[in-house]
Amino acid sequence: MHTTPPPLPQQRPDLLNPPPEYARWREERPLARITLWGDNQPWLVTRHEDARLVLGDPRFSSENFRPGFPGLQPTTPPRTPGQLFAIDPPDHTRLRRMLIPEFSFRRVEQLRPAIRKLTDELLDGLAVQPQPADLVEHFTLPLPLLVICELLGVPSRDREFIHEQAAAFATVSKGPEAMRAGWAALFGYLRELLDAKARRPGDDLMSKLATDRVATGEADPAEAAGVLVQLLIAGHETTASMLSLGAVALLRHPDQLAALRADDALVPAAVEELLRHLSVVHIGLRRIATEDVEVGGVTIRAGEGVVIALQAANRDPEVFGHPDELDLTRDAGRHLAFGHGLHHCLGQSLARAELQIALPALFHRFPRLRLTGPAAEDLAFEGRAVHGVRELPVAW
Repeated sequence: MHTTPPPLPQQRPDLLNPPPEYARWREERPLARITLWGDNQPWLVTRHEDARLVLGDPRFSSENFRPGFPGLQPTTPPRTPGQLFAIDPPDHTRLRRMLIPEFSFRRVEQLRPAIRKLTDELLDGLAVQPQPADLVEHFTLPLPLLVICELLGVPSRDREFIHEQAAAFATVSKGPEAMRAGWAALFGYLRELLDAKARRPGDDLMSKLATDRVATGEADPAEAAGVLVQLLIAGHETTASMLSLGAVALLRHPDQLAALRADDALVPAAVEELLRHLSVVHIGLRRIATEDVEVGGVTIRAGEGVVIALQAANRDPEVFGHPDELDLTRDAGRHLAFGHGLHHCLGQSLARAELQIALPALFHRFPRLRLTGPAAEDLAFEGRAVHGVRELPVAW
């Protein structure tokens, strides 16, 4: 008798922990079939070792238009220029190479003073708000959005429009048409802005793309605009969620928060542990096999999809002792929160810098910060590709 595989687990026991099925499946059947929609039944990868193998193996493709790809919706998305997360080499290599200098560790270190300035300005603004105030509205969302807008050369006055369209694209539950509409709105906006930068360039990434890449024929305007859409969405959605959930995690673990406040040298390790512990990309990374590949003793056939559960891999006890505990002193450097392999997150140095600056600044500025109002679980996103909260009432 044929049994339909279970769906991808989505129901969390609380805001900070992944669905309990992941731990059980990682122990009992680390590679198992799940059902996404209809007859799309990819393999789910839950072990850290297997996740690294799949993400690092070029025989697993990211091209989401391939038949059988385990996408977010039961329709095949159109081929959209510049979608780095959905293309393979050589185009992926060519486009990514254009951006690496702007997201290098050295470049991000140069941006730290600007990030600190924005952080201080936002905390000044938060301090004069009536209490309770929404931490998302006044701090955790605007900071990464302002940073990525400044880096790309996007006017900060347009940030509300940008966030609305990015949120539409990231909300899976609204369906494919709404998601495409969000992407299309951002694409059209950035295509026009790219043309304006070509005429009057400034000192920003978009101007460099327009003058150094598009004008020379290395990239066409549509590709450049597509790349910019992805950078704009990825550059603020995940970091905003990490800032919000990181604040909740520290407030719920006062011993860990006290250790962080007492020792600034702990900050880098603390950020890595929060990235591991929270794993905000909670719908998994998606791939499809282009050849037969053995993973964890199971042969994944060409044309079969794979979902890599980062939140399961990052809680693997074979790699992280007592993985469900938040321990800011642990060595969490092997986490996969930014992925692995060719498609590892281009902006990871920028995200780290923002988290390393913003979280300590928040708790130093507001030593009595506390959550108020509804339970944070009641404010969690529903149907979003990135786990987080819509709002976060706090007082101090």
